[in-house]
Amino acid sequence: MPDLPVLLLLLVLGSVSGFLAGLLGIGGGMILVPFLSQVLAHAGTAPDLQLKMAVATALATICLTSMSAVRAQQARGAIEWTVVRRLLPGVMLGTALGALLARHLPALGLTLMFGLFVGHAALKMLFVAGPAPQVGPGRPGLPGGLGLLGAGGLIGLLSALVGAGGAFLSVPMMGRWQVPMHRAVATSSALGLPLALAATLAYIVVGQGLPGRPEGSLGLVHLPSWLLLASTSVLAAPLGTRISHATQSRRLRRLFGLMLLGVAVEMLRRAWHLH
Repeated sequence: MPDLPVLLLLLVLGSVSGFLAGLLGIGGGMILVPFLSQVLAHAGTAPDLQLKMAVATALATICLTSMSAVRAQQARGAIEWTVVRRLLPGVMLGTALGALLARHLPALGLTLMFGLFVGHAALKMLFVAGPAPQVGPGRPGLPGGLGLLGAGGLIGLLSALVGAGGAFLSVPMMGRWQVPMHRAVATSSALGLPLALAATLAYIVVGQGLPGRPEGSLGLVHLPSWLLLASTSVLAAPLGTRISHATQSRRLRRLFGLMLLGVAVEMLRRAWHLH
C-alpha cells in the first residue's frame, strides 16, 4: 500500500481524472500518466518500465471512469452512437497494435511521442477554428467507411501508446466532421470505454513475466494505484458532465486546448531529461 502522501495524491488525481472525463471526454489519461510515472518510480519500478506501467494503469482507470461518464452523457442523449459504431472496429485494431508496440519502444521514444502528439492536438484546438456545427450523425463532414476505419485505427494506436482515452485525437477529428463540441466530448467518452478495456487487457498480457515491476502488478497494471484512482474518478465524472453541458462550446474548446498544451510541455520536458 502506498504511503500517506502518495495515497492522497492518487485520490486527488482520480478525482481530477473523473472530472475531466465528464467535462472534456478525455478519460484523464494524459493528466494521470506524468504523475503516475513518478509514483511508480517511488514504488521501485525499473526505469524502462515506469512510463509503460503508468500508461497501462491510466488506461485501466479510464475503463471505470468512462463507464461513469458514458452513463451521465447518455442520460442527456448527447452521444453520437452512429459515429461510435463506425469508428470502433478501427479503434480496437489500432489499440491492440499500440499495446504490442509499447512493450518494445524505449522510454525516450514513448515520452517524446506523447509530448508531440498531445502538443499538436493542443495547437489545433487553440488556433484552428471549428466548422459550423450540423445536427445528426449523417452530416456532410463525416468520412466514408474506409476513412472512419483508418481514423479509428489511428485513434486506437496512439491512445494505447500514450495512455489516453483517445479524445486528444477524436474530439478534434469530430470537430472537422462538423460534430458540435458538446456531442464530440460525449461521443469521445463512449469511444474511450472499449478502447481502454482492449488496451488494458493487452498490457496485462504483454507485461506477464517482465522483471522490474513493483509488488501488486498485474501485467503492466499497478493494481494498488489503480484501485485508489478508480475509487474517486467514478464519483467525479458525473459532476464534470453537468459542468460541460453548462459551458459554451468555444470556452470548452479553449479549455481543452490549454489543458493539452500543459501536458505536452511537461512530457517534452521529461523527454529532454531522458535524453
